[in-house]
Amino acid sequence: KRKGGLVSFLVELPILIVIALVVAVLIKTFFVQAFFIPSGSMIPTLEVDDRVMVNKLSYAFGDPERGDIVVFDSPFAAASNNESVIAASWRAVKESLGIQTALVPDDLIKRVMALPGETIEIRDNSVLIDGTTIDEPYLSPGVIMQDFGPQTIPDGMVFVMGDNRGSSHDSRKFGAIPKETIVGRAFVLLWPFGRFGSL
Repeated sequence: KRKGGLVSFLVELPILIVIALVVAVLIKTFFVQAFFIPSGSMIPTLEVDDRVMVNKLSYAFGDPERGDIVVFDSPFAAASNNESVIAASWRAVKESLGIQTALVPDDLIKRVMALPGETIEIRDNSVLIDGTTIDEPYLSPGVIMQDFGPQTIPDGMVFVMGDNRGSSHDSRKFGAIPKETIVGRAFVLLWPFGRFGSL
């Protein structure tokens, strides 16, 4: 009996593994995904090698808000048109676990600063939205920002910036991003456990 049970388990194990992988890919594709932070552009909020969870349904029925930390498709990412189905599936499994799979990340993570129709400007080391200075408690003391703008955000776009203002390639360089390129909103810092918490 025990031998028969072991054989049955060994037969079922590959099926269970495939089901688990399919579920992981489905969750990663449609619901939530872990992301690896490869750079210091969001310091001090996020450090290099942090892991965050991103809710992909955040904007299915609503719009981004100022202050949201969002993951979006990089304007510079090359499309992987020649990737095989097997390679794409394996990459999706690794990405669902938050494992970095590309030398140049296909996604960026920044903070939403200005919304459609708003005018953003950086003047005297402060960010102004429609002429009013906004409070940014998440920035490091002594941060230096170069003057920018004013720039009005087109419909269907948002302006994003990294919290590490002196070392972030963001909308100040590549412009506002289309809302449809947003993958989702980062809502929790998973790793390291000592800094676990909501974002």
